Amino acid sequence: MKMNEVLKLNAGEWVEVRSKEEILATLDHRGELENLPFMPEMLQFCGRRFRVYKRAHKSCDTVNRTGGVKMKNAVHLDGLRCLGEAHGGCQAGCLIFWKESWLKRTEVAFPQPVIGTKHEASNAGELKKDCELRVWAATKSQTQADPKDTTYSCQATRLPQATTPLRWWDVRQYVEDYTSGNVDLGRMFRGFSYMTFQKLISAGIGLGRPLRWLYDKFQTLHGGIPYPRRYGRIPTNQPTPNLDLNLQPGELVRVKRLEEILPTLNRANKNKGMYFDAEEVPHCGKVFRVLGRIERIIDERTGKMISMKSNSVILEGAYCQSRYSEKRLFCPRSIYTFWREIWLERVGPAPSVDEHRPSQTQSNQAMIESKV
Repeated sequence: MKMNEVLKLNAGEWVEVRSKEEILATLDHRGELENLPFMPEMLQFCGRRFRVYKRAHKSCDTVNRTGGVKMKNAVHLDGLRCLGEAHGGCQAGCLIFWKESWLKRTEVAFPQPVIGTKHEASNAGELKKDCELRVWAATKSQTQADPKDTTYSCQATRLPQATTPLRWWDVRQYVEDYTSGNVDLGRMFRGFSYMTFQKLISAGIGLGRPLRWLYDKFQTLHGGIPYPRRYGRIPTNQPTPNLDLNLQPGELVRVKRLEEILPTLNRANKNKGMYFDAEEVPHCGKVFRVLGRIERIIDERTGKMISMKSNSVILEGAYCQSRYSEKRLFCPRSIYTFWREIWLERVGPAPSVDEHRPSQTQSNQAMIESKV
């Protein structure tokens, strides 16, 4: 097997994840291939078949915030997200990158379960026994002065090292978006149309208000989404409101209308420090199931675990689709958006105190099982 095998996989193709032994043979002393870590959380998928979600030829730089970055020979597989078992229980649920060298094409058009590899929740001890020392050791580092001072390393924190800069005006990326099956022509047309309006609206030539009106009018007539970049009304030096619904995994919620969310945001579009992004606007008014409560995530820029100060959740199927993201249009990474409970309303009665609700890990697990 070649160390940097090129399959040129397209969205919708079926692949089989290679065996643990084959994959470990491609890794360097850091447990990486071309600076991309193979994480312990990925071992449970070895030997199983999955469908390619999208070609990961590009991504958004969430570490240095430079815009888009380019990655070689990688894909995302349908529904396979990191559950954070080897990374301190991080709850971000990032979509996993798979180098094509870790996969092989299969003619089977339906996943066949492999005996003994059913996706089950694993604790850190079980996971550690099942992987090479270098793969496990690469997940974190600790200082001698304070063993509790842990810095984590994962695909998200190492993304700048595993990629190269990608200019938004590089037309080749959009050609590959289409030819790979990542983006159809309709979505591409809508994305470029929005960006054209956005450039004119923000150009400072006095056309902002009439162009926003024209954009909204056109979208309303065609059942589309109104102009998504609106701003909160609370001065940035004033506190923003909070609401505790105590939402639990499995509950149904409706995302409030944008007009109801804006009064909860300051003029920087934040509520209790959490940014409400334009990518969340398409979800407004729709009903989703709560996938999990978010209490801790790894800061991709520092590798440190951070705790969420206010209540927030992730919703099943509610993730960034990069429709409105300047300089990273059509990014396939599909990062979960975080939701303050004040932006949501419960659909149906609140659960009783003793009612069993699945944990976030179990909820993510159920989502993955439904995909594979």
